[in-house]
Amino acid sequence: MAETLRPENGAQLRDVLRWAAAEEQPLAVAGTGSKAALGRPTNVSARLELAGLSGITNYEPEELVLTANAGTPIAEVRAALDEHGQVLGFDPPDYSALLGGRGSGTLGGVIATNLSGPGRIKSGAARDHLLGFSGVSGRGESFKSGGRVVKNVTGYDLGKVIAGSFGTLAALEEVSVKVVPKPEKVRTVVLFGLDDAAASAVLRDCANSAFEPSALAHLPADIAAESSVSYIAGAKSSVTAVRLEGPAASVLERAAKLRTLHDARGASEELHGHFSGMFWAEVRDVLPFTRGAFAGCQVWRLSVPPAAGPEVAVKLRQGAKGACYFDWAGGLIWLAILPRGDAAHDSVRAAIGETGGHATLIRAAEEVRARVPVFQPEPAPLAALTMRLKEAFDPRRVLNPGRMYQGV
Repeated sequence: MAETLRPENGAQLRDVLRWAAAEEQPLAVAGTGSKAALGRPTNVSARLELAGLSGITNYEPEELVLTANAGTPIAEVRAALDEHGQVLGFDPPDYSALLGGRGSGTLGGVIATNLSGPGRIKSGAARDHLLGFSGVSGRGESFKSGGRVVKNVTGYDLGKVIAGSFGTLAALEEVSVKVVPKPEKVRTVVLFGLDDAAASAVLRDCANSAFEPSALAHLPADIAAESSVSYIAGAKSSVTAVRLEGPAASVLERAAKLRTLHDARGASEELHGHFSGMFWAEVRDVLPFTRGAFAGCQVWRLSVPPAAGPEVAVKLRQGAKGACYFDWAGGLIWLAILPRGDAAHDSVRAAIGETGGHATLIRAAEEVRARVPVFQPEPAPLAALTMRLKEAFDPRRVLNPGRMYQGV
């Protein structure tokens, strides 16, 4: 078993990475390990665990800004924000149940992986909420980018590079993010019995309407049946969900109008605070694929143009023989397939075709992730840029080598 290195401050983190660079010792960079099974397996000498760099260092509720060490648990961040009626706008998912990881992860971890929940369609991705950060490169050099407020962000926007790099470029030390007020009222309008095409049309119409939804999803009947929300599982039909947030009077009026508008399509229901929260947490954390017949499946995450969702889903069911549901108004497809040695990666990526989308293998056995392209293969010019970034930040290949692509 690889040795675990757990620095407790920035100086110790620099010392570890300077040693690793000098000795060319590859490290597996992680927070608490909640996403250790996400990405290609790495062959490393030691595990660099950043959970020791924990704690909120500055929180200004009136300025809607929070700064914390990268290893601070997301649960701790959410608890602090909740005391002041605020939340993380990108609503980071918790894949611990899906991946078998420990805890809900850290703030640095969700920034490094650029993971966002159903609210992305309204609030943007994790990287859009990153104001600034400090970290240590694979050279053992400390650097920082941005600041605690938007007007302090000058020079190169390295946050856009670091977010989504999966720890292959730098080990994060401290992170500053924007936060948002918690909505006064939340309602989820649920329409039952729509097929993929009809649901996709409804979701796109709602996304471009005055209803101003904060989340839009569609679950076919077999997947909806795995919900813990009785209104959802008990319907025994497909579920198309539209989340509305904001001032109480506005939310109630919009929910009533939305239900009236779609009365002709069939039955509808409203989920209030608790049940609405449960449902969207299930969608966000991919919990349907941790239950029942889906529990042992391989899981893919596909990003496509929302209008292409139904057509891509048809191809996935035919080629990969899988079950799928939609988030982000159809722009995000979650796919579960029976385990295969190749994870059906050719069929999955063929389904995307010319849409301009990409597919990531989220859950599969380590041996499968070692031989199958986990992340969408990059065109030659983009692959060359990725390699140049790796050379600039981590020339000795000590940070999560091969986690995303071979040689990176």
